Amino acid sequence: MKKFSNISLKNKIFFSTLAVILLFSVLSALDTRLVLIPNMTDELKLRGIAIAQSIADRGRGYILTKDNPSLIGLVLDAAQLEEPKQFVSYIFILDVENNILAHTFIDAFPDKLRMANTTPPEQPHSIKLLHIKDDSAYDVAVPIMEGIYRIGTVHVGLNKKHIDNLIGTWRITYLGIIFAIIGIFFLISHWLSQYITRPISELTKVADEISRGNLDIKPNLGSEIKCWQIQNCQKEDCPAYKSTEFPCWYVDETQCPENPQGKFPEKLKYCYGCNVYQKRGRDEVGQLADSFIHMTNRLKVSQIKLKESEEKYRSLFDSGPNPIFVLDHETFEILAANPSAEETYGYSKAEFVGKSFMDLGPFGHKEAHTSHFENGGWQKAALLSSKVQHFKKGSKPFYVNVYACPTKYQDKDAMIIATTDITEMIEKDTQLIQAGKMTALGEMSAGIAHELNQPLNAIKMGSEFLKMMIEEGKKIPEQSLLQVVHEVNDQVDRAAETINRLREFGRKADFTKENLDINRPIKGVLDIISHQLSLQSIEVVLDIDETLPPILAHNNRLEQVIFNMVVNARDAINQKQEVGDGKDARVITLRSFQEDNRVAVAVSDTGIGIPEPVRDKIFEPFFTTKEVGKGMGLGLSIIYGIVRDYGGEIDVHSQEGAGTTFKITFPYASS
Repeated sequence: MKKFSNISLKNKIFFSTLAVILLFSVLSALDTRLVLIPNMTDELKLRGIAIAQSIADRGRGYILTKDNPSLIGLVLDAAQLEEPKQFVSYIFILDVENNILAHTFIDAFPDKLRMANTTPPEQPHSIKLLHIKDDSAYDVAVPIMEGIYRIGTVHVGLNKKHIDNLIGTWRITYLGIIFAIIGIFFLISHWLSQYITRPISELTKVADEISRGNLDIKPNLGSEIKCWQIQNCQKEDCPAYKSTEFPCWYVDETQCPENPQGKFPEKLKYCYGCNVYQKRGRDEVGQLADSFIHMTNRLKVSQIKLKESEEKYRSLFDSGPNPIFVLDHETFEILAANPSAEETYGYSKAEFVGKSFMDLGPFGHKEAHTSHFENGGWQKAALLSSKVQHFKKGSKPFYVNVYACPTKYQDKDAMIIATTDITEMIEKDTQLIQAGKMTALGEMSAGIAHELNQPLNAIKMGSEFLKMMIEEGKKIPEQSLLQVVHEVNDQVDRAAETINRLREFGRKADFTKENLDINRPIKGVLDIISHQLSLQSIEVVLDIDETLPPILAHNNRLEQVIFNMVVNARDAINQKQEVGDGKDARVITLRSFQEDNRVAVAVSDTGIGIPEPVRDKIFEPFFTTKEVGKGMGLGLSIIYGIVRDYGGEIDVHSQEGAGTTFKITFPYASS
């Protein structure tokens, strides 16, 4: 089979056709040997039975009248009349007692034939091959019946040699016909293989030239269709007019009235009934040549357009204001970078090529987004990650958004990565968040003063006690001195903890991500604001799940989120009291729990609620339902931005006059 696959198509067609004919011949010979010859022998035997039956029917009366001369004449006439005469070797008739009544033998009757082939009573005839001297014959015995009584038997001997000669002659004739057919098909297959393969060989030569970049070569096999001549068309502005490179059914926006305008290949299905289309070559090889020519022309046009496209996008790539990289899809190795990338990151083109994009910074935290590429989940351009930290040459950090889209580069899968410097935007967001913190610290000044006054008063009382005892010259008991020292030390620690807590809350937040227990910022906020809430007679209910998995976030920023939600809850409760409904419970509930494979925090209040018409606007910057001078409307906008930065979602449920629940959820941190 391997040798067969290596020969030319011409020889494959030739040998395949020849093999089919030979197989047909072999099957025909087998059919002759196994089916036709036995059937022919059976037909000759049936002919012998018919001869014997005819003699039996005609000789019945002669036997009954014992007219032996007539019987002899009957068998002699039957033997003489049968053609060819060599077919019947002998005929003889026996009576019921097996006595010879008539026969055709010239010599004495061979006595061994008398009982050589007997006919059983239940059978209409009997055939048996007998050997007589140097000859053989099929003895056909047919009983002579008178009613239900058997009165004799007719035996007809069929010459086996003559039958074999007939079959041999027929076999030779049949085989001669087969060989003649083989010879004819041999010539036809040879001509057909040449006819089919000649244009294909021509097309192969053309394909070889095209593979070498020569798109101007054309095979001399196709047919040229001039639609403007067939249609007698004078529409010179038609794109197919006097165009010999493409037939009209391949040309877009033709003006032929029979075919609707459209783009190839959509318009092609409407061309099948057009007389121009039907005049193209009917020969499939000719049609193949036509298609090959059109394909070559299309390749030429495509090459021109591809070159124009490459020049266009090379210009966009080189002149783009943002850094753009081409990365290997598997290894993230930088294959190319535009001048803006060199300027932004500080590396030269030579330093970029071969460098891993991961050396500049991650796609996201701990490469969380790289699995998006590895699992084949990307099909089009998309924002891959936002607000990730990259590093310029010299390890100078800055923040970028990362965009990606799939592409091909030098015949392999690649991706285009574009980064946008958002450092200035993040700095402004951080300043806005910091301003919100400072405002919150100003609002908490009374509670903070109270928190610091308590340890200061205790320290003052202890120091005044010691001063009084020293001025009066009294001896300070060791036990009392130790108690005062311990109390002063404890109050100093308490004041320092309060100051450190405020300093930690008030410091400028960093946009980094870490594995964080969501309960930590909840407890931190309550440490700061719980006393102030108690001074305003607001009860705080804390219901947290200590077994929650960590999330990817920053503690300081989430403290700002929870603090703003608690402050909004406080203001809603106070606003409800201001409108005259102060009898209801004043409660703020903080919960942490798991929901749908996410970590959730809910802050609920018993305040005035949010009016339904404005619920869709509460996260817009500078939108507020508070009175003028009591808020800038940035708190919820800041919450929304921070939550989205960490892949979270925020949901609000509110009922006017009954209260509001803000729920934020975050995905688990990847292990």
